[in-house]
Amino acid sequence: MSTAQGDVKAVEQLAQSVKHIRSEIGKVIIGQEEIVEQLLITLFARGHCLLVGVPGLAKTLLIRTLAQVLDLKFSRIQFTPDLMPSDITGTEIIEDNISTGQKNFRFIKGPIFANIVLADEINRTPPKTQAALLEAMQEHSVTAAGHTYTLEEPFFVLATQNPIEQEGTYPLPEAQLDRFMFNLWLDYPAFQEEVQIVKSTTTQYKAELKPVLTAKQITDFQDLIRRVPVADNVIEYAVRLARETRPNPQSKQVVKDFLSYGAGPRASQYLILGAKTRAAILGKFAPDIEDVRAIAPPVLRHRIVANFNAEADNISTVEIVNRLMKEI
Repeated sequence: MSTAQGDVKAVEQLAQSVKHIRSEIGKVIIGQEEIVEQLLITLFARGHCLLVGVPGLAKTLLIRTLAQVLDLKFSRIQFTPDLMPSDITGTEIIEDNISTGQKNFRFIKGPIFANIVLADEINRTPPKTQAALLEAMQEHSVTAAGHTYTLEEPFFVLATQNPIEQEGTYPLPEAQLDRFMFNLWLDYPAFQEEVQIVKSTTTQYKAELKPVLTAKQITDFQDLIRRVPVADNVIEYAVRLARETRPNPQSKQVVKDFLSYGAGPRASQYLILGAKTRAAILGKFAPDIEDVRAIAPPVLRHRIVANFNAEADNISTVEIVNRLMKEI
């Protein structure tokens, strides 16, 4: 079988596996289908995700469930103002060797050494500790006392932020936000969904989850995504969309009126990677412009900076992106 034929078959297997994953997650998480899809896109695209939502929307439960269904090692770090970088990456301890009487240094791995890492309330910790996590996200490795330790693949960081309590927080700068492929906003559930949530969580019922994919299968699918072909017109559309967010004298009126800064080249890369992944998990063999448009809001939302006019008129960055897509 040729590589192309093998890839076609692999795309079909990926689409089938994703259906299975979503039905398993649905045993525990009610609603949030779009968020689950976007989390899976981030994972298979080898990206990281920032999840913003008020407390009580099952952010932690969703990620824990995802880790169980994918049979991956899960780790949760609760970010606090006194958290140190070594509390994330790990620390060296002095150990006595009883047989020789010598003292040796031994590295104790921190919670970052997992496949899925939930960084809870990342904006509650000082920049130095945030930087330790962001460096590991970028490099997929940790350096301690001159030694580099490679993190196990797949490696997926999901950071959460509470949008309400902003007192005593350390907001992530734009350059660090850019490291996250997607910025997802969790909304309150619909009335019927909330009724269902209350029914299912106030009894003794506990769903039994069956693992769907192994770590090896996930890394194989991540490699497959990189091989998915993309037509030139789709790449050109993604680049044009990212470039249109950058204010200049020729910009569209919505950009001139409401944006201070636009998205960098990383946005174009993630628009294409996200479109490729979305196409593959839906069983398509190549992405189209519709795939780019579908993932544009979570890719661009945190990469464009709204100005005072947008804040005064209560216009969100997602609204600006949607208006821009209508004009392109």
